[in-house]
Amino acid sequence: CFLQKLWKMMESRQFQSVWWSQRRKYVAINEELFKKEVLGRRGPLQIFPVWTWKSFVQQLNTYGFSKIHQDFPGSASLPKCLAEEAAAYAHSQILYYYNPSFTRQHPYLLGRCKRRVNFNQRAMNAAEMDE
Repeated sequence: CFLQKLWKMMESRQFQSVWWSQRRKYVAINEELFKKEVLGRRGPLQIFPVWTWKSFVQQLNTYGFSKIHQDFPGSASLPKCLAEEAAAYAHSQILYYYNPSFTRQHPYLLGRCKRRVNFNQRAMNAAEMDE
C-alpha cells in the first residue's frame, strides 16, 4: 500500500514535492515541501499513516530504498565555481532514494519490493518455530 501510494504520487501532477529523477530510476524529494504538501495532511486527505519526515524515511528504508548522494565536480574558474556552488546548494535541498525494483520504466517490478522484517521480529519468529 505504501509503495502504491508513493508510485501514484510520483505519476501524478498534483504533487510538486516528489518526482522521478532525470534517469527515472530515483525518487527525488524536496524534503521541506514534502513535509508541508504530503505529511502535513490530516483526516481524509492524509496519504501516509505517518506525520514526520523521520517516519517516512523509515518506511522507505523498510521497503529497501537507499539514500543516494549526488556529487558535483568543482570548476577551476571563480565565476563557474560560484555558479556551481549556488546550484549545489539548491540541489542539496533535493534528496534522492533508490530501490532497484522501483523504477518508472518497469512498474511490474513493484511486486518485488518486499517489506523488510526487522532483526528482533526475525529472532522472535525463529524462537517460535523452535518451540
